[in-house]
Amino acid sequence: MQMSFSVLIRVAFFRFEVSVHLQSQLVLSVGQLSRAGMKASNEDCIGVRIPDQPALTLKGAVAVIADGVSAAEAGKEASEMCVRNFISDYFATPDAWSVKTAGQKIVLALNRWLVGQSQIKGHVSTLSALIIKSQTAYIFHIGDTRIYRLRGETFECLTTDHSIHMNQDTVYLSRAMGMDNHLEMDFQQFEVETGDVFFLSTDGLHEFVCAKDIQHEIQNSTDLNHSCERLIHQALEQGSDDNISCQIVRVDALPDANNQEIYQKLSDLPFPPPLNIGQSLDGLTVLKQLHASSRSEVYLVKDASDQRFIMKTPSANFEDDPAYIERFVLEQWIGKRIDSPYVVKVIEKEKKSALYTLMEYVDGLTLEQWVKENPKPDISEVVRLAELISRGIRALHRKDILHQDIKPDNILLTREGIPKIIDFGSCYAAGVEEIDTPFEREQALGTAVYSAPETRFRLRKTKKSDLFSLALVVYEMLTGQLPFGEQLEKLKDQRKISSLRYRSALTYNPMVPVWMDNALRTALSPLPESRQQAMSEFIFDLQRPNSKYTQTEFVPLSQRNPVRFWQVLSAIEALGLIILIYFLMKG
Repeated sequence: MQMSFSVLIRVAFFRFEVSVHLQSQLVLSVGQLSRAGMKASNEDCIGVRIPDQPALTLKGAVAVIADGVSAAEAGKEASEMCVRNFISDYFATPDAWSVKTAGQKIVLALNRWLVGQSQIKGHVSTLSALIIKSQTAYIFHIGDTRIYRLRGETFECLTTDHSIHMNQDTVYLSRAMGMDNHLEMDFQQFEVETGDVFFLSTDGLHEFVCAKDIQHEIQNSTDLNHSCERLIHQALEQGSDDNISCQIVRVDALPDANNQEIYQKLSDLPFPPPLNIGQSLDGLTVLKQLHASSRSEVYLVKDASDQRFIMKTPSANFEDDPAYIERFVLEQWIGKRIDSPYVVKVIEKEKKSALYTLMEYVDGLTLEQWVKENPKPDISEVVRLAELISRGIRALHRKDILHQDIKPDNILLTREGIPKIIDFGSCYAAGVEEIDTPFEREQALGTAVYSAPETRFRLRKTKKSDLFSLALVVYEMLTGQLPFGEQLEKLKDQRKISSLRYRSALTYNPMVPVWMDNALRTALSPLPESRQQAMSEFIFDLQRPNSKYTQTEFVPLSQRNPVRFWQVLSAIEALGLIILIYFLMKG
């Protein structure tokens, strides 16, 4: 039976244990308990959520524990805010975000809110969160709550206490939520194994029950809730005078990376047949075939009200290829999650009878056509287009998605001059890449001549990779040429990346300002660390002179104008030969 639960606990004797067996085959058993102990009020808070599909596969399961600081006036409210908001906000973040991105953004935002509240009442709490997604565990940790792992006979603490021991009886937290705007959070991720058991606790328990006794209780547990109860009872017997809370999360099974059944249903829809003009599919009539390749077909279609759309269908050549199907389905999945006037919209259609992607129709031309029609463009118009294209790219980046194939042919211009980015076939979605598959994923690469060198050789790709491609497109708009000629496309050895030589835009268009040319040179650096730090910084450098780019950088004539270089060199050689002949004859 599929189940979804989210539990926030502060009351005593709450019993809770469940096994969840879902389509992803992630099976977890959870037990937890929180008591006030010897104190009048319980400032600890614990919570867990294991969602239904597809969130279980896309986001994973979450367990959180927090201990409100007693010295703070609102420690109880702070701990509850940490647990409740971390869980709810995590599942509200975009599916395309990686776990690390989502967790860090949530913790930082939550900390800022708590710090603001602490100016009125002290909202300070520890926070330790465990997320299990696919076959990986992720830990976010601030304070002295702890997360342990039992694997086989090894029981180890995975977190480090952020505390200072003044003496045997006095301990101060050095880090906590709500303590300071500058928050240092510990993060780690590692592979999970079936049988792993995670134990989360507040200091009211682990300061009074030794690790050996905790391990023994977990290893011999037949009921995880009873084990939590016995450990809390033991802490009280050992003199615990604090609130006492603990959670046990046991991994009973993980998604089987070799189980094909899960992925055979990437799409229950069949591939559509090749379509001819006049044929209809789901009430959409084909008006024209716009593109056909070995991987897909693209059609212009209209519905019953004569509204036009673009339909992209998969190629029957890959009907039994799960990696291809995942990549095709991912295009639609990404498109539906991006809302920007500068990115083509994917249309959600109900009751589809076949696998295809439906997109808005853009009446205009490609940027590639625009470049051909504007050999001497107005520089301010190029900068305007670059800024709008960057907005579309940043809309993808905000979802933790890299486009990886920014090029003139993948940008459409409306009749009003608004650019729209198309084609998500090469996109990298961090959140999806974290999900294990029984097949080797397609390592989609963009067009070689427009791709950053690091993506060519599958090195670490970042937002700066899309920045490189945008800068290359801007260069082509300004000059009608490519900054590296054929060097980039012919690059076969990653050790020769640094050998790429930028050709000044002034070579082809003397109207390009020196500072703009140098801004392009920086963005097109073969080494990512040498480029601008952000897309916005690059656009800023295009819009106004940056003092560090105003000086003309010496570029050898052999690079600026190779033809002229060899003409001059030949003339010098010819002159030298004439002089030599003259003196020989004179002698």
